[in-house]
Amino acid sequence: MSEEDRGLTSRIGPVEIDWPHTIGYYGGIGLAMAFELIEPPLALFIADVPFFKMLNVPQASRPMRFVAQILDGAAKPVGGSAEATLRLSTDTSQHLSFLQEARQLARHMSMKKGEETS
Repeated sequence: MSEEDRGLTSRIGPVEIDWPHTIGYYGGIGLAMAFELIEPPLALFIADVPFFKMLNVPQASRPMRFVAQILDGAAKPVGGSAEATLRLSTDTSQHLSFLQEARQLARHMSMKKGEETS
């Protein structure tokens, strides 16, 4: 996770969540379904696209990767080639919980505020 994404992206276990994109993605699906622009089965398939992308990792078994790539290919017509909003994290150097990251961000902001008042 880059410094500029800190506070916008969180890790929950091995899953990295890009909050603004995820809220926009699932919010858009919800609105499209609420306004009856898409049917619930299609909305469910579109909502599962980020999970299909997470299945296709080099550590997975060959059959799992094969199925994941088929599902990812099937998702291409509904935007499956877009950047993933949920992804498995490859950065194992830092494992901050959501609360630890929030505390770190609050400390950073209070230090910044202290510098501005000085």
